[in-house]
Amino acid sequence: MVRFTEENTKHVDKETENKSTTDVTTAKKKVLQDLIINNGGGGLINSWVDSMRACSPTHLKSLMKQTSWLKEHPSALDMFEEILHASEGKQIVMFLDYDGTLSPIVDDPDRAFMSKQMRRTVRNLANCFPTAIVSGRCREKVYNFVKLTELYYAGSHGMDIKGPEQGSKYEEDKSLLCQPATEFLPMIDEVYQKLIEKTKSTAGANVENNKFCVSVHFRRVDEKNWSDLANQVRSVMKDYPKLRLTQGRKVLEIRPIIKWDKGKALEFLLESLGYANCTNVFPLYIGDDRTDEDAFKILRERRQGLGILVSKSPKETNASYSLQEPDEVMDFLQQLVKWKQLRSGA
Repeated sequence: MVRFTEENTKHVDKETENKSTTDVTTAKKKVLQDLIINNGGGGLINSWVDSMRACSPTHLKSLMKQTSWLKEHPSALDMFEEILHASEGKQIVMFLDYDGTLSPIVDDPDRAFMSKQMRRTVRNLANCFPTAIVSGRCREKVYNFVKLTELYYAGSHGMDIKGPEQGSKYEEDKSLLCQPATEFLPMIDEVYQKLIEKTKSTAGANVENNKFCVSVHFRRVDEKNWSDLANQVRSVMKDYPKLRLTQGRKVLEIRPIIKWDKGKALEFLLESLGYANCTNVFPLYIGDDRTDEDAFKILRERRQGLGILVSKSPKETNASYSLQEPDEVMDFLQQLVKWKQLRSGA
């Protein structure tokens, strides 16, 4: 496991030779974070807990003040005209995270419902642009939250992708299906059952089976018990070297060690839509979590489209712009729809 992460570190060094200091710092810190999390020594549990605190969410309390951060990542609402100018003459393709982006973050992940107004907004958006939901949730679960058949859905951090069932203008992709981690399904199910048993003594812990990954939510766990929870997760993970642990907002994510993430899902969907090597496409990705950084990073590397981070606080990010909360996301999407409809004479 350590060797795999070290190889990733070398890969990042090579990849980031010609990138900005901000990009390099963000990429290296993410890999080093994974090194701490996945290293096999029991003595690193304290590092796990420190990482859990830092990533829930990652705030730059001392490095960057809100005002200076906003200069680097201005509001997408305030800069709407600038974004439209950058997309001029190009096909906009929308990528949206779910939790914390289309729905508020809630204590109970099973109650992360989107509002009727947000659903109507996303439906209108999909009538104007190809639109995909890219979530850490299993695809079926996020579909049951959104309930729109005209969208592309990429669940399990992009490891389970399916095209629109009906109502999309892109009917040739109806049967689109991508599941690069199918061989890991029995292992994921096994780990899920073990984690359910292992963590049942920790009040507030919630283990969620997201098909190609397992999520251990600790939003309702008292911080004094985080160390116990980390030990419980570690005791299961040590027997599965083909799985890795990453972190999001108050959640531990157990995933297969394959080179696939939300960034790869974005590239796959663009290719499926016929935009693999096109210069006339403008992907817009909106998300709030660490896992969305993989997609933001891809957009920076491609120098194509842009990422928008949803956050009320400064965070290290590869996104270009920011929005503070789902209500602002909805306002931004509604402005996009209105602009498109005016352009189309609708």
